[in-house]
Formats: sequence, C-alpha cells, structure tokens
Amino acid sequence: MTVILIHSHFGAPPAGYAAAASTGRVAIVRERDLVASDFGAASGLITTTHLDQVGFLAHADALTTLLDRGGRWFFNGHMLRNFLCGLSRYVPLTAPKRADYVLTRLYEHPIFADIDQSSLEENNGVAGFYGRGHNPLPPGAIPVNGIGAELRPIDWAWSRPEGGHIFSHAGNDVGGMGGQTGNGPLLTQRIIAWCAGELAP
Repeated sequence: MTVILIHSHFGAPPAGYAAAASTGRVAIVRERDLVASDFGAASGLITTTHLDQVGFLAHADALTTLLDRGGRWFFNGHMLRNFLCGLSRYVPLTAPKRADYVLTRLYEHPIFADIDQSSLEENNGVAGFYGRGHNPLPPGAIPVNGIGAELRPIDWAWSRPEGGHIFSHAGNDVGGMGGQTGNGPLLTQRIIAWCAGELAP
C-alpha cells in the first residue's frame, strides 16, 4: 500500500511531493490517468485544489471502497460536489475583512503539532491565502482550525462510521502554506505520514 497524490494541473508536481516520490514514499498519478486499481493499491489519497471535481465523481465508488477498508483521504480545496454521503458543499465567507481571516486552533491534530496556526494567516504580508470559507462539518467530525470570530471549521478531521478517515482543508493546498515561518515542507511530510496511517486520525 502506498500514498497517492493525484496531480491535477499541468507542470511539475509540488516539490515536497516530488521529493517523496523519488524515495518511493508517494506515488504521483496524473488525474487524467487515474483508474480504479490505483485506489486499490493505496493506503491514502491526497487531492489538491486543482482537482477536477466533476471528473472525480466517476471515481466515487473506488474512493468509497478505499475509505470503507480504512484508507485515508486528505482533501484540499472547496467541496463543490457530493462525493460521499455526509459531505456538504463549500460555504464562502461573506464580504470578509482582515479579522475574518484570523485562524484559531480548535483541536491539537498531529499534522499541526507545534505549529502556531496564526503563523499561517499571511503569505508575504497578505491574508486570505490559507482559506476564505469552510466545508461544512459532517456529523461526528472534529473541527481542527477555525476561521474568523465564528470559528468556522476551515480544517476538520472525520472518522467515518463506515470506516476510513477524511481530513478536509477548505483552501489552498496546505503544503504550500508555509506562512511567515516556512512550515510548508514540514506540513507536506506530515500530510503524507497521516495518509500512510503513521499519525493519529
């Protein structure tokens, strides 16, 4: 079993995942080449904000099977299609101001261990890159990071009743969110470890 990154855009895959692929820790599969057997060989799956969600619906059954047998899915971006029962569509912030981009840790998830969430609020002094809304919590999911005064769950973790685990980040790819402290490479490695089942759900 391996961790698969679905590479959904033209050009090279993100550097951190490319480095992991060179050591065999990650398998990178172009989205256009994705087939059901790829899911069968995976312990975990990482999708990026570039995912063609309409096209990915064709793999909903294979995704469900992966999760039902205990696999993991790290989802980056806005959920705009109902891939699985329990998932709901992305809700953007309405007319956000700077204060609406404040990030608050709500649960100490191992992916973010010892990382100050506020350090991820800005890239080059500009806020909003981490995310501008949330994917609604499924029943039983744990909010990990909240956004704005209302602490909307921009990040959450869900252990599905049917089996498997989903981590949702409703924004740009977490591995690219180094913020002012350059934690992007560390976050990438932890996402891979989580998908491999090496970190707690």
